[in-house]
Amino acid sequence: MNRDDGLPKADVIAIAGLGLIGGSLARRLTARGRRVIAWNHRDAPYAEARRAGIECVARVEDLASAKPDVLVLCTPLRAMPDVLARLAPVLDEATTLTDVGSVKGQVRDEVKAVGLDDRYVGAHPMAGNELSGYAASDPGLYDDALWAVTYDGITDYARLLTVTEMIVRGVGNRVIVLDDDTHDRAAALISHMPHVVATALANELTETSERNIAQALAAGSWRDMTRVALTDPDRTRAMVEEDADNVARLLRSVSARLAMMADVLEREGSGDPEDVGRALAESRGFFAAARPYREFKARQRARESGTASGAVSANESVDAQALRINVTETGWRDELLESAKRGEHIVGIESPTTFAVQVRTALV
Repeated sequence: MNRDDGLPKADVIAIAGLGLIGGSLARRLTARGRRVIAWNHRDAPYAEARRAGIECVARVEDLASAKPDVLVLCTPLRAMPDVLARLAPVLDEATTLTDVGSVKGQVRDEVKAVGLDDRYVGAHPMAGNELSGYAASDPGLYDDALWAVTYDGITDYARLLTVTEMIVRGVGNRVIVLDDDTHDRAAALISHMPHVVATALANELTETSERNIAQALAAGSWRDMTRVALTDPDRTRAMVEEDADNVARLLRSVSARLAMMADVLEREGSGDPEDVGRALAESRGFFAAARPYREFKARQRARESGTASGAVSANESVDAQALRINVTETGWRDELLESAKRGEHIVGIESPTTFAVQVRTALV
């Protein structure tokens, strides 16, 4: 629906799938005053969900019958074609379709296959943990979360604005707006590829004859680097395979960096002074290259702890400063993508073409 200020509002939200992500989203939206109607492939969560104020229906088609402002697909991607096929004949034209999948290109292809691409806006909340199921759901899972909202060449801006309103005002989260391909490349780097690396580390521990000793010595660095390896392996495998090309490219890039460093370490022990000198220089370069990232994380920690001082404090005051950006009817795609590239996150909607943003993820 549209409000008096011209902004759309997702008053009624349907959610297909009450697992960790969908269940947490349903509980969050309900607690914040939105009407939520949900369906799950099994009705086991329904009693608990209803106690939380979530309306539950018997069939996925019943979600469409409620004519929600937004219908959020929270099913596994392997179930998406069947769910979409059931929704396509009954989905009201006014309902905007979105999802929470970690890969956007594949979902958009499946939406196109059933003829709903004109109503679709991609979305991906950067929220989750290694658990699964409604029993693990928690509205706090979305505390201060960032969502990527994605588009293609035919995305309707009013529908994108409706999804953004649901996230920013309904869920209380931040948003960046990207095209599908940019999202999938970035998600492969910060999520999908690291799952493979974490699993490789866990496999290395599992297969060594000294694993019990190594596990006894394991502390924070091992815990942090392998946390996502605790995720259900079938879930991880499916996620990685859904973004296979991007993940494969990144694994080869990371493998090349690791192989280079292995060569450097071997050359440091060669005994040739000239070779050792070059190897030491390459080693220093390897460990120094991530300086912008380390400095960004230091500023972030300082902001969160309230202990920023000196130059860091000045940087953080800029990061927290509320800015405004305006977009145009014809140029909103490029304008919002450039905002994301500057590290700006949408934190408020002031008019259909004006957003409040904060610089939150700028590596300088």
